[in-house]
Amino acid sequence: MTTFFDSTRSVKSDLSRQKYIASDEISTIVYLAHKLGKPLLAEGPAGVGKTELAKAIAGAAGRELIRLQCYEGLDESKALYEWEYSKQLLYTQLLRDKLNETLGQAGSLAEAADRLAKEEDVFFSDRFLLQRPLLKAILSEQPSVLLIDEIDRADAEFEAFLLEVLSDFQVSVPELGTLAAKHKPFVVLTSNNTRELSEALKRRCLYLFIDYPTLQEELAVVRLKVPDLNPKLAQQAVEFVQKLRNGDLRKSPSISETLDWANALVALNASNLEKDTLEETLSVLLKHEADLQKAKRQYINPPPPPRQKPGDYGRFSEN
Repeated sequence: MTTFFDSTRSVKSDLSRQKYIASDEISTIVYLAHKLGKPLLAEGPAGVGKTELAKAIAGAAGRELIRLQCYEGLDESKALYEWEYSKQLLYTQLLRDKLNETLGQAGSLAEAADRLAKEEDVFFSDRFLLQRPLLKAILSEQPSVLLIDEIDRADAEFEAFLLEVLSDFQVSVPELGTLAAKHKPFVVLTSNNTRELSEALKRRCLYLFIDYPTLQEELAVVRLKVPDLNPKLAQQAVEFVQKLRNGDLRKSPSISETLDWANALVALNASNLEKDTLEETLSVLLKHEADLQKAKRQYINPPPPPRQKPGDYGRFSEN
């Protein structure tokens, strides 16, 4: 089997081939998570590349990416497994004659029930088990990358259930018994920090905080992902995005929105970041009306400075 992530340097180069620019910190934590076999918890603002990191890891390792998207109300059945009752019912109808024959030979109701119980294994077997992401990762025939995306959106009860799975990588299915992982997956959890995660979960993970990139880091991402953008315009665009992030906005533009804007500028054949271009494309970066109006007032159409009336200087110079 091809080895991967042999060192922090190889992590950086392997992820780079997946068009993911990893910092020294990211490379080190990914390497340690791989070597120690611990889940990686990546936390930070939305759109800074946490999910992309998991995709890049899967690509670099040549593994299948299995994704569990978390949301409020997510429960075990949606994350682990469900029985395909409609398929079971169909098989029951197709095998009706055989069931009637089996039960018809019973001498009593109790005997019929016993005979029916012996056939339960037919209807509660792998062929009727609908694998959800967690069970799919556990039963995968090949090593995989399990992405548990936006765990902070799930309820605390689901988080507690998840602790058991991450501890043993095995689950108990009453009808089938205990199912253990054939290959322990590389687990990446992401959080947008909308709620505080439990200390128990954090203890089981290696923690990584991914913040908005610096100007040079973001410029490198834009040049890598949008190579057709004029270098001068790329510099202007990233400088403008960085300026927006320093403003008091409801939602700062993410890296993904920077890339969308860069692609939009290429599509418009823009050669310079002119005022008209900014006004027409600003909504690609900002998704709240209040933010749009504030950015236009501050950076595109700032109000003229107040004009001083004649005699103002003399009035202020009086003792």
